[in-house]
Amino acid sequence: MQIAKRAYVRSKKARDAARGQDCTLRLPFHCSGDSSTTVLCHSNRGADGKGMGIKASDDRAAFGCSSCHDALDGRAPLRGGLTRAMVEEEFDRAVEETGAILRARGINLKGET
Repeated sequence: MQIAKRAYVRSKKARDAARGQDCTLRLPFHCSGDSSTTVLCHSNRGADGKGMGIKASDDRAAFGCSSCHDALDGRAPLRGGLTRAMVEEEFDRAVEETGAILRARGINLKGET
């Protein structure tokens, strides 16, 4: 039995929509709250479509300030007892929140490339 491959989504609209947005990651002990640094942050998990030199699909991404993005991507050490598992849990929550914001703005990630 072969497992179906997830559709890979690239959305300039979603990436552009991240500019100036509040951070949805809001990682404790990391979040700067500086919306001027917000970008669309992608998952680092292979199960989310990430591969060597390939970002995960835009439907597995969240709005994140530069400080949260650094913690998510491992460029900054985790602080305040935050664990990688906690970061992944917060990321999953933020992906859902970001998706709801994008849908409310008329940006549908299903089928867009």
